Formats: sequence, C-alpha cells, structure tokens
Amino acid sequence: MASFYDRMDENRRNSYLLMSLVFVVCLAAVWGFSIIFFGDSDLGFALGALFSGGYVAATYFAADRMILSVSGAREAKKEEFPYLVNVVEGLSIAAGVPMPKVYVIDDPAPNAFAVGTSPDKASIAFTTGLLSMMNRAELEGVAAHELSHIKNFDSRMATIAVAMVGLVAILSDLGMRSVFWGGMRGGGRGRDRGGGLALIGLAIIVLAPIFSQLVRLALSRQREFLADASGAQLTRYPEGLASALEKMKNAGTMVQHASDATASLYFANPLSMGGMFSTHPPMEERIKRLREM
Repeated sequence: MASFYDRMDENRRNSYLLMSLVFVVCLAAVWGFSIIFFGDSDLGFALGALFSGGYVAATYFAADRMILSVSGAREAKKEEFPYLVNVVEGLSIAAGVPMPKVYVIDDPAPNAFAVGTSPDKASIAFTTGLLSMMNRAELEGVAAHELSHIKNFDSRMATIAVAMVGLVAILSDLGMRSVFWGGMRGGGRGRDRGGGLALIGLAIIVLAPIFSQLVRLALSRQREFLADASGAQLTRYPEGLASALEKMKNAGTMVQHASDATASLYFANPLSMGGMFSTHPPMEERIKRLREM
C-alpha cells in the first residue's frame, strides 16, 4: 500500500518531467515561428523569444484577477460564511501557509478551485453547490486539497503552463496565416538548408499546439493526484476527501462559467471532456488511491 509520501514523490517527479516537456515544446514553437517569419535568422529567434517571454509574464501576473472575475467569484465575508472561513483558517494554520482569501461562486454544481502565484497571494473559491452538499469532514477534505495546491505551488505551475500553451497556439496561428498568405521564407544560410528548415518549422507549428495541450492536461492530472495525497496528509483522514469525490461524481461537477482555460484549476473536471483530453484523473481512480492510503 502506497504511503502519502510515496504518492507525493511519484507525482512531483512526473510533474517536473511534464513541465519540462511543455517548456521544450514552447521553445520549439518559438523556433518554428521564427523560421516561418524571419527565415534562418538568429535575430528572428531572439525577437520571437522576447515576445514570448513578455506574453507569458503578462499572462502570469494578470491571471488571478482575471480567473476570479470570469468565474463570477465574490469574496466570502465571515459574517455570511463563518463555517467556511473557519474551516479554511484552521487548515491554513495546520498547513503552515498564510490564510488565503476565500471566495464563493453562486453555482449549484459542487466544485472549488485555488489560484495564486505564491502562498502569500492566494485565493480559494467554493461553489454554493459544494457548500450545501458537503459535511464538515468532506468540506475539510476539499479545502485541504485546494490548500495543498497553494502549498505545492500548483497554481503557479498551472498558470505558467496555460500561458505557454496559449503562446504556442498564438504562434501556430500566426505562422499558419503567414504560410497561407505569403508562403515560407526559409532561406538565409543556404537555399536547400533554408527550405528544409522551413518545412521543419511548418511541421512544428502544426503539431506543437496539439502536443503542448496534451502534455498540459497530463501535467494537470498529475498535480491533482499530488494535491489529493497532500490534502489527505493534512487532514489525516483520506476518507473525507474520498467521500466528497463520491458525492461530486453522483451530482455532476459542470460549472457554468468554467472554460478550457480555467478547467485545470478546479477540484473536479468542470467540463464534459474525459480521457486523455481531461484536465483531471478519473474520479474512480482518485477515490481508489485515497482509500488505499
């Protein structure tokens, strides 16, 4: 039977590997974009890298406010939600992290998510559907899971991954439009070599968005397993989290304002897609792992 620590170590290793793959795909897309637009030019690659770094940085620093806004989250006042705030406060002390801001989303589907580039600047949002459905042990399990995302810097990793995948999609779209309207430049250091590089660049910008999205989804699934293990370790009661997952599985977790860009942040998949295109592992597998701890 795997321990908390075995599960956590395994998922951390897998997560770092997948994050590295996202970074490599992003660099490849920048290179392919520079070949399509500027030919075999070091200056073109440098300009592409500069634009890419600026885009990822801007997305990273604006992401939290944007996600809370588009999700329809409102701050949970202690006078209105004393029970919820008390649960999050107690678990924050136990986890050794600053108390995050607590938000509520008016949605009947049971779900929750955490955002924040660091534990000092983090927020957790819970749907009203989750608050009405869970008992204290189950709510503590979900809150511990989300606090674990914050403590493990999963929200930061997810934000960077989403930004890089979005960047790859933009570069691919611009590159394809350039090829369609103006052809491939390719040249610069030898005609044959330039033409060959242009074809490689075209292949990269066609395939990179698909591959980067699949890797991002796999990364998201690994971080969910890690947060489950970390959350169960925090409460010392894996059954609370397993029971919450069972209730959510039976009730459905599709959230009205969720989108592909925000889906990976949620406690359970808020969209209908499953399998390799899902942001989350199957609930059955999550429940099974928790009950084996």
